[in-house]
Amino acid sequence: AKSNPSVEKADVLVVNGHRIQFVKTARNPADLPWGKLGVEYVIESTGLFTKKTQAEGHIKGGAKKVVISAPASGGVKTIVMGVNEKEYNPSSHHIVSNASCTTNCLAPLVHVLTKEGFGLETGLMTTIHSYTATQKTVDGVSMKDWRGGRAAAMNIIPSTTGAAKAVGEVIPSTKGKLTGMAFRVPTPDVSVVDLTFTATRDTSIKEIDAALKKASATYMKG
Repeated sequence: AKSNPSVEKADVLVVNGHRIQFVKTARNPADLPWGKLGVEYVIESTGLFTKKTQAEGHIKGGAKKVVISAPASGGVKTIVMGVNEKEYNPSSHHIVSNASCTTNCLAPLVHVLTKEGFGLETGLMTTIHSYTATQKTVDGVSMKDWRGGRAAAMNIIPSTTGAAKAVGEVIPSTKGKLTGMAFRVPTPDVSVVDLTFTATRDTSIKEIDAALKKASATYMKG
């Protein structure tokens, strides 16, 4: 792709001497020249092609694998690193979802709680979430709900989140046991997850903290 018709060659991004070719955007992923460019792995981060049938367009364009950087639908396998990446099957999982940022925060925590034997009878997750590109800079119309139409940088906006449901897909033993809500807050970066849960056995804050610290230094390190 050329940023200006007058330039002689297509634009490239140079990173440590490695030249990365720019491509012209397309409404249909199948029209992107991945095969011609030798691209094998595509990160689908537009937020527009999260259904399996849509993401398959990248495969038709010549890519071999697609990672969707958002919750996906249509039978796409969801993988959260440190939690269920061993379930990945390279021979059949050509399109996978890396879930949402909130799911990547919540799933490792729930994974440790279940792995270390605390169990999870029920839980409520609340995320204090920075505003995103889907929100409005000034008050306007929102297709999702009226609250979502409020100016992002001036309001705390209650919203929904699919992270709790997604964790149930990644950790099947917790399916149907978690629920959650979100508050979109007027900050451009940094979000936090708060989890309140009922364990299946007696425990203490001290014991839970010790288990999380142990996990961070061993099987959850990195």
